[in-house]
Amino acid sequence: MNDALTVQVQLSERSYEIVIGTGNLTAAGAFVGQRCKLTHAIVITDTNVAPLHARRVADSLGSLGARVDEEVIEAGEASKSVANADRLWQRLLQHKADRKSVVVAVGGGVIGDLAGFVAATYARGVAFVQVPTTLLAHVDSSVGGKVGVNLPDAKNMVGAFWQPLGVLIDTAVLDTLPDREYRAGLAEVVKYGVILDAEFFRYLEDRADDLAARRPDALRHVVARCCRLKADVVAQDERETIGLRAMLNYGHTFAHAIEAEAGYGEFLHGEAVAIGMLAASRLAERLGRVDRRFTERQDALLRRLKLPVAMPAMAPEVLLEAMQRDKKVAHGRLRFVLPKQMGQVELVGDVPEEDVLAVLQTA
Repeated sequence: MNDALTVQVQLSERSYEIVIGTGNLTAAGAFVGQRCKLTHAIVITDTNVAPLHARRVADSLGSLGARVDEEVIEAGEASKSVANADRLWQRLLQHKADRKSVVVAVGGGVIGDLAGFVAATYARGVAFVQVPTTLLAHVDSSVGGKVGVNLPDAKNMVGAFWQPLGVLIDTAVLDTLPDREYRAGLAEVVKYGVILDAEFFRYLEDRADDLAARRPDALRHVVARCCRLKADVVAQDERETIGLRAMLNYGHTFAHAIEAEAGYGEFLHGEAVAIGMLAASRLAERLGRVDRRFTERQDALLRRLKLPVAMPAMAPEVLLEAMQRDKKVAHGRLRFVLPKQMGQVELVGDVPEEDVLAVLQTA
């Protein structure tokens, strides 16, 4: 694997490696074969990724003598549904999948979440491997074992914690990623700087042009750093029981409401996160936690990366109602991940609804 970087996710017997390289997709078979006895693999992918990358992964798995079945779902956030999970359960049954089979998710966050949820629930749990193909999945959704599907009115409300055997990242696949998808992934990259690493945020400010141009050296560094930051959080709070892992949801309370009310697919997840981070920062400003300059730095960086920053034309009351369905709601009260300073955030409860509405009206 060319110049591969390895990040270890420390979870005792569930520990695994994230291997980050350039041009290493054809080594997928060896990667999976080193982590389990490979006899049967089900490759789950979508209509966009199937012709670009999933065939190479399937061929690599098959070269080791494994029986390989492929399932292709329609690309897009709307496919992360209970209906598609049910269809895939039925297909795994038809493929005679058992507890020795391994599910290989080849795609972005939708595929990783959906395939992982199917793996977590079929036969009460079968092994799975993540082969993410979008920047957002590289730096965020493929790491940490959160899998699930959306309900029509609530994103990620049905799911499980199911850690993969490993994550294989090939940054070369980003060359085929449409510009909008690529930039959406950069929003999650910016998030890591705001919540965990002020120095990393400065790096992003310094290298924004290189990232926009998809420079391989900058990409490998960024992906590895994001994976390391998330792996450290997951190792301390795998199942989000002590509040630390919730910090990774900076901007997401706003973002999930925007996605749900606009209709899944209208905004890419990263686009909604970019808008949501600025809304959360303005809320922190309003509560006296940060100054205006803090929000302005985020706004400037997100604009340089050509991400949306303006709240869409939606009724604030409707968005607030959608936020009440957020998983961070506790005892019926909204909680937000809000910054204290660059590189440090905390979970804040009892935020007055009038302050949230004011932010939604002025954003």
